[in-house]
Amino acid sequence: MLFLTAYIASVVLINFAFSAAPHLDIIWSAWGGLVFILRDMVQTRFGHGAFIAMLVALVLSYVTSDPAIALASAVAFGTSELIDWLVFTITKRPLHDRLWISSALSIPLDTFIFFGMIDAFTAPVILTALASKFAGVTCVWLAMAWRARRSAVAG
Repeated sequence: MLFLTAYIASVVLINFAFSAAPHLDIIWSAWGGLVFILRDMVQTRFGHGAFIAMLVALVLSYVTSDPAIALASAVAFGTSELIDWLVFTITKRPLHDRLWISSALSIPLDTFIFFGMIDAFTAPVILTALASKFAGVTCVWLAMAWRARRSAVAG
């Protein structure tokens, strides 16, 4: 339940931050990595229920944030969630590999869509967002791969 609450709160807070202080977009773009880690944890625990968590977060974002930011977030998250759903549904690879594959496909699209829609498509912002998101996903992947190897050795 902690990851679910943290995921929803992070989406709402990051959208509010972009609305309240858009001039700090490079800082908020770095925060995006945390949102992707939390999303992966929600998907791991709740599967396709991550869609419901995303919808709750986006509805709350419309109430608390600039509607243009909330719309950009909805389109970007919707696109990345669809990619994740497809990868998780179609591939039969181990969970940690599915997380990495889905992220490798969804992170760039999510980033380009969101920052393109809010007119913040600059090299520093895009590179910061991509780096933070891929760093976060890589940490999750390494932890899950280590845990899988440890279980295989023990079992």
